[in-house]
Amino acid sequence: MPSTSYLVAVLAIVFGITLALRAVPFAVLGRLRESAVVRRLAVWMPVGILAVLAVTALHGTITTDPHGAGYALLAVAVTIGAHLAFGRRTILSVGAGTAVYVVLLNNL
Repeated sequence: MPSTSYLVAVLAIVFGITLALRAVPFAVLGRLRESAVVRRLAVWMPVGILAVLAVTALHGTITTDPHGAGYALLAVAVTIGAHLAFGRRTILSVGAGTAVYVVLLNNL
């Protein structure tokens, strides 16, 4: 069993590293606010993350259940439509698409 001083030292090191990793982005962000790259990333990162998530989910659905592939594609269409129709509210559009997919898969 490690000694108490050893455990305290490990916890202090872990605390220091965690604090530094969480504080560095905020310290650097002030200088990067004017950067064109950061502005462009702020626009495209959410779209890219959702695209990767959608492709991964659809790939898993289509390969395991070909019958549900049409339902998944319809749910994607509903998600896109809701996203564009309701002011680009991500939670609302993803929720609507998920609800459509679950209802179609369980009832048809």
